Amino acid sequence: MDFSPEKNLQEAQEFYARMKRRHTVRDFSDQDVAREVIEACVHAAGTAPSGANHQPWHFVAIADPAFKRKIREAAEEEERRFYSGGAGDEWLKALEPIGTNDHKPHLEEAPWLIVVFAQRWGQFDDGTRFKNYYVPESTGIASGFLMAALHHAGLVALTHTPNPMKFLNKLLDRPESEKPIMIVAVGHAAENAKVPAVAKLKKPLNEILTVAE
Repeated sequence: MDFSPEKNLQEAQEFYARMKRRHTVRDFSDQDVAREVIEACVHAAGTAPSGANHQPWHFVAIADPAFKRKIREAAEEEERRFYSGGAGDEWLKALEPIGTNDHKPHLEEAPWLIVVFAQRWGQFDDGTRFKNYYVPESTGIASGFLMAALHHAGLVALTHTPNPMKFLNKLLDRPESEKPIMIVAVGHAAENAKVPAVAKLKKPLNEILTVAE
């Protein structure tokens, strides 16, 4: 797109204004979300730049209640270890203002879960491996695209990263080459959904940007 300088600024400011309204919520309504919407958002994520254009990511979208329950049960098992001391005091203290714990009902309540996998290596048709490049960086960018697309579609999303997450490979029948990096709960916010006040605090531009010109 070949915008004028004025249009460049307008588009940038409008995108910022829209993304500024994005907040994570932990309470989802039972309102359905069409599969086509999820597919379109993942399609957008797949346009992200990647090392050598290998696109080292895979997304698994889950709406089946039985699957979501299995994921919740396995995730909460890992979370209990985390909150019972596995995380360390400093990490747990940092989470206190947000109010999280090992109870993760959103993993069942959200109409969709999207599990993001990073492909550590690829394989040719004959089974021979080939290297993927900048996998964490590439998958991170694609995940950012996904979150922006979900918000742009009028949905809310909550990222969840139980540690370890290897159980997701088994549950979702994904190969050893793929490493799960996050679960994204997706849907519409419940009427009583709240955003913690601390989560609304964002660093000002002068703390996140240095310009050399």
